[in-house]
Amino acid sequence: MEFTAEAILFDIDGTLVDSTPVVERTWRSWASHHDVDIEEVLRVCHGRRSEDTVAMFVPEGDRAAATLELEQLELHDLDDVTALPAAARLLASLPADRWAAVTSGSQQLMRARLAAAGLPVHAVLIAADDVTEGKPSPQGYRLAAERLGVDIRRCIVVEDAPAGIDAGLASEAAATIAVSTSHDAAHLPAATVVVRDLSALDVTTENGSLRVVANAA
Repeated sequence: MEFTAEAILFDIDGTLVDSTPVVERTWRSWASHHDVDIEEVLRVCHGRRSEDTVAMFVPEGDRAAATLELEQLELHDLDDVTALPAAARLLASLPADRWAAVTSGSQQLMRARLAAAGLPVHAVLIAADDVTEGKPSPQGYRLAAERLGVDIRRCIVVEDAPAGIDAGLASEAAATIAVSTSHDAAHLPAATVVVRDLSALDVTTENGSLRVVANAA
């Protein structure tokens, strides 16, 4: 499948960076401490802001402290964080003003994970701190397009989790491409197209626009 766009907006965890083992390990530790069913947590946490997931399981008065506790666990567990296949190559091939990152994590945590994975930290990085509504709200993707100075309808969103795919679709981006790095393709039916990982994307610049070829999984 082929697309033409002005910019590409990438999720981070599960899209650019393989952090799934760390994410699950820290949530397990957190859930044990709070006597929460970890399987219920893992069913909803991927692609969402930590504070939004915490709010599903912790009384309102305890949520701020519980969210901070989780973030500290994550910040101290970066050993397994690596770049996903072709992430470094793809980002290096893109003009700096033609891509941005949109994540459900905090600025501090996402910058730490990108650095641990050896990937660049873009000037336009929209994190949980920057929005009032997390994914599946489209707010983050629309803000990223605005900061790039590009119409969101001329952007492509690249995501790995259902909540993020829903955010991309709701943003009215030209297309939402799913990578099946953390979820099976069968769990990503809403995406415009599903690919194995970023190695299945070929991006070239033609006449000032990005030509994106996605080789479906």
